[in-house]
This record gives sequence, C-alpha cells and structure tokens, in this order.
Amino acid sequence: MKPVELQKFTDEELLQMLEDSKRKLMDLRFQLEMNRLKNHSQITSVKRDIARIKTILRGRELGIRR
Repeated sequence: MKPVELQKFTDEELLQMLEDSKRKLMDLRFQLEMNRLKNHSQITSVKRDIARIKTILRGRELGIRR
C-alpha cells in the first residue's frame, strides 16, 4: 500500500494492519524455510508495508502531519 492510502486509516486500523502484516511475514519466512515459497519478493513487500505503517504511526505520535 502507498503511504497516502495508509494516512486515511485510524490508529486502531493501522495497528491491526501492522499485526496482520507481521503475522504474514512470519508465515512467509516459514514457507521460505520449508522451500514452499515461490515468490521471494513478497517478503520484501511485506517488510516495506510494515515500515510504512510504523512510520505513519510514529509521525502521528510526534504530531507530524503531511
């Protein structure tokens, strides 16, 4: 998701998305270890989504709005 799209969500929704993304990352890493993951770029994509969500939450915490 793009940061502009994520800005529209509430903090609670972002926290839920963060939790879901972390769970998805764990599942993808497990699949990678079991040699069942076909598209390795999914891991990078989920990591970036997690970083975007954390950045938006931290910005709100500090009172930074864009």
